[in-house]
Amino acid sequence: MRLTPTEEDRLRIFGAAELARRTLSRGLRLNAPEAIALACDEMHMAARGGASYEEVLEAGRTAVGTDQVLDGVADLAQEIRLEVRLEDGSRLVVIRAPFGPGSADGPGAVRFAEGDVPLVPDRPRITLTVTNTSERPIRVSSHFPFAEVNTRLTFDRDAARGFRLDLPAGDSVRWGPGETRDVELVRFGGSAGA
Repeated sequence: MRLTPTEEDRLRIFGAAELARRTLSRGLRLNAPEAIALACDEMHMAARGGASYEEVLEAGRTAVGTDQVLDGVADLAQEIRLEVRLEDGSRLVVIRAPFGPGSADGPGAVRFAEGDVPLVPDRPRITLTVTNTSERPIRVSSHFPFAEVNTRLTFDRDAARGFRLDLPAGDSVRWGPGETRDVELVRFGGSAGA
C-alpha cells in the first residue's frame, strides 16, 4: 500500500493514540507522546466527522485530563499544533497548555535569551502580492511549498517555486474572502531548496 507522508503521520498518531487508550484502560498515566497523540487523534476524528474549527479545538482540549498524565508532562508539552482538514480546507489548530500550566523551571522549560534570533538569514527572499478569490477564508502554514497552495489564492506561482512563507515553524497566514496582502517568502533549505 502506498501512503503519502500525511497518511503516514496520521497512522503514527493513531498507533500512539491507541497505545494511550490501552495505557489509560490499565489505570496508568500517560507520558507526553501518548497524551499528545491522543489529543491529536481526537481532533483528527472530530474534523473527519464534520466538526467546526471550535469543535475540533474543544475535542483536543478535553481528550486528556490533567489527572491522566505523568508529572512533568505539562512542562514538556506546553503547546500542540496540528493541521486538520475541515470543510473550508486545511486549518492549523493550536492548543496552549493542553495538560495544564507547567512550572517555570520544570523539565522542558523554555528560557529565552536577550535579543532577536534571525531566521535563516542567508537564504534568498521574495515578496509576492497574494489575493484570495474564494468566498471562504484560506490559511497557509509556514513550511508548505507556497507554489502549491490553494488554487483560489492568485499570485505568481512560477516565482514562488522553491519558496515557503518566511515564518517560524507552525505559524500561518490567513486571507479572508477577497483579501489581498503582500507576503515575504524564503527559499527552502537543504537539497530540495538548493
